[in-house]
Amino acid sequence: MFCCDTCDFTYFHNAAAAVLAGICYKDEILVATRSREPGKGMLDLPGGFVDPDESLEQALARELQEELDFIVHDAKYTASYPNTYRYKNIEYKTCDTFFVITLDEKPALKARDDVEKIEWIRLQDIELNNFAFNSAKQAIQRLKDQASK
Repeated sequence: MFCCDTCDFTYFHNAAAAVLAGICYKDEILVATRSREPGKGMLDLPGGFVDPDESLEQALARELQEELDFIVHDAKYTASYPNTYRYKNIEYKTCDTFFVITLDEKPALKARDDVEKIEWIRLQDIELNNFAFNSAKQAIQRLKDQASK
């Protein structure tokens, strides 16, 4: 919270909403390599920030269209995780919502927007330390734990 002593204006810097997609095919998950800071060159899950006047589902559909040229048909909300997004020396706190999309076949996808490249990786082979953000690490760990049951 920031308050102006002169005019009594109060600004609340609340957490920003964001979406992450675990796009899964058999024992693989689609991961993206970030083309921009923060975390340039590191792995991430497709997704991004929710725009004003947009629902989580709308944001997920828009982000996946922008980043992968992918149309979402059946995404299931799975969990949410707090995250820190440091951009140009400003620390933003986010609440990242995690959706899982299970596919019957691999679609033709293209890395676009802020995605340098995409690849399918076997869930058991993923190294969590290669991911830029803690929320994505937690989401991947959740999938790994579910797969081992």
